[in-house]
Amino acid sequence: MPMHVEVVTQERKVFEETQADMIIVPGAEGEMGVLPHHAPVLTTMGFGELVVRKGSAEERFVIYGGVVDVRPDKVVVLADLAESSFELDEEKIEAARQRASKMMQEGVPPELNREAALSLRRAELALKVRNKLKSRGASILRIVDDRDSE
Repeated sequence: MPMHVEVVTQERKVFEETQADMIIVPGAEGEMGVLPHHAPVLTTMGFGELVVRKGSAEERFVIYGGVVDVRPDKVVVLADLAESSFELDEEKIEAARQRASKMMQEGVPPELNREAALSLRRAELALKVRNKLKSRGASILRIVDDRDSE
């Protein structure tokens, strides 16, 4: 029996799949694999890669914190920020990483230091996930819902 998966941020529903076979969650204490009929869990997420598998297809997301509510038949990811790895723009990520790195090197006012460090961390994670996906080439299939083509 497959699982229903939702990835949601404060702004919007990023992703929904009603027939997922497995989810790999970037938990705050490490990665957690979730299969159908998993015991209920509510836990925090760190920065990392979320993977939703359906058959041989995968949908990957860069997650920047949040919580995940796991139930036997449904997983709800409430992310602080989430981006689909298929929508990541390498040039924009690299530009953001360079800006954040420059801010950290040149120094910023103390009230902006945390934000600059988080920006650098987010850009580096997005770049890492994008490069991993790119290095695998076409071996990873994206989950496409028939309703998307309508």
